[in-house]
Formats: sequence, C-alpha cells, structure tokens
Amino acid sequence: MKYWLIKSEPSVYPWEQLEKDGKATWDGVRNYRARNNLRDMKKGDKLFFYHSNEGLEIVGVAEIAKEHFQDPTTTETAWLAVEIKPHKKFKKTVPLSYIKTDKKLASMELLKIARLSVSAVSEAEYSHICKLGGI
Repeated sequence: MKYWLIKSEPSVYPWEQLEKDGKATWDGVRNYRARNNLRDMKKGDKLFFYHSNEGLEIVGVAEIAKEHFQDPTTTETAWLAVEIKPHKKFKKTVPLSYIKTDKKLASMELLKIARLSVSAVSEAEYSHICKLGGI
C-alpha cells in the first residue's frame, strides 16, 4: 500500500462534501508529476485530504476506490483521474503551520513541492500524521 496527499479548496470541494457524496472523481489535474502520482495509485491506497488556500490543514483520510482512468473533463489522453471515497475524518485537523515545525515531517513533498496538488507521503509520515489527527 502507498500513501498520498490530495489538495482541495474547501470552497470548491470540502471533506464534508466527499462524506455526503460517498465517492468522487478526482479530476482536473494538469501537472505531469501529479498526474504520474494518480497513475501510480492503487485501489485501497490511502490519501490525506488537505484543505488548501482557506484551510491549510489535513482534515481526514480518503481511499482509492477506482484506479486511474481517462480524465472526463478533457479529451486530451495525457490526463488521468481516480475515484476516491472517504475513509476516516480526523478528530483534530493537522494544520500546515504545525507540519512545518515538526521535524518528523520535514521531508514531506507538501513542504518541498508546495504547489503540487497530488503528492506522495511516506509510511512514517502517514502514521505520524494519523496520530496527530487522532485516528
């Protein structure tokens, strides 16, 4: 199993909407590195759901429900999408301001490549952040 982080602006698609919908197509990614991460995701992989811009915090864990397929928002075959579903909401959100100060998280792609909308997370980072989030 691999671990990932996906970003969404809460005013566009918040965690609460994912919970209400039960699943969502994660599409619209137009960065090659992020696209490659979508391509590498496998059913059952876990993803941190990060509220970007307005929230700047990890709010929960989603799961890959369906592996990559052609992004339905474009006819360009270079772009992919995945289907996600909610796994667990954090009891306590993990803010970016804290992540930046935690030495165990200093190597996170979230910090190293901040503009990347879909990034890889190590198993150690995943475990640590889950503990911080209370799950």
